[in-house]
Amino acid sequence: MTATGGFRDPRILLPFLLITLIWSSTWIVIKGQLGEVPPIWSVSYRFLLSAAAMFALARIAGVRVGLDRRGHALAALLGLLQFVLNYNLVYAAELYVTSGLVAVVFALLIVPNAALARLFFGLRVGGRFLLGSAVALAGVALLFVQEVRAAGPAPQAVLLGLGFTLGGVLAASCANVMQLSESMKTRSIAAMLGWAMLYGGLGDAALAWALYGRPVFPHRMDYWLELLYLSVIASALAFWLYYRIIRAVGPARAAYSSVMIPIVAMAISTFAEAYAWSALAIAGGLLAIAGLVIALGSRRIAAAPMTD
Repeated sequence: MTATGGFRDPRILLPFLLITLIWSSTWIVIKGQLGEVPPIWSVSYRFLLSAAAMFALARIAGVRVGLDRRGHALAALLGLLQFVLNYNLVYAAELYVTSGLVAVVFALLIVPNAALARLFFGLRVGGRFLLGSAVALAGVALLFVQEVRAAGPAPQAVLLGLGFTLGGVLAASCANVMQLSESMKTRSIAAMLGWAMLYGGLGDAALAWALYGRPVFPHRMDYWLELLYLSVIASALAFWLYYRIIRAVGPARAAYSSVMIPIVAMAISTFAEAYAWSALAIAGGLLAIAGLVIALGSRRIAAAPMTD
């Protein structure tokens, strides 16, 4: 896939729209994974299945999945950050706040991306990026003021959900910035993702066993259908397509998905979770999206987001 036509090229535009729709829906699908099964067991099932799907995809594409020792070390680190810390914190956050709000906060992933890329790789950002980030942060603050008010006498649950979400954002951002290293760029997307998902899934399973004991296998068919969707479509397929888009049009332009995802996710949350839009929430949502549009319009963007 090349950048000859940019987003006017259907080979780029159609996958871009597809992953935006997929990742907008994952926030609400995750809700169905909570309850009967400890969240960390659901995460481990998801990425062990994702690894199998990713290796199968690589085999179909004729891609060699073998890695050298350094490659395995990088994949293990990527798996820890992206598929252990990030996802377990997201699943935990959705026990306390609506899926749409988690998606909005994750749209701000580009902020720590820029800071970490500046710190470790010396990449600078422009004034427009900083202005947009400030506007977006103000918008998210308004959204959480609304959520704390709606929580009534127990706003600490909302704040706990916010803390988990921000922890997930930081872990995902560290995984994103890894992509700037030459060691990552020279290795196959499918191979790195497959091994990272396998290591992450095994790490999740080990942690789940230590905390909750034996695996829990629910009898609900909808749980397994949701898990299959999250594993094969929202993880293996979506991540593979997204990295191909980054290589085709660059990380800055690919990052526009993070502007579209919270809009779609909040719309889904409105219908599926009866999310109530107050004037404060509407103002916060508009500010968050406006700030991201301003920031992404900057010519200097450090790294693309890597979400649900």
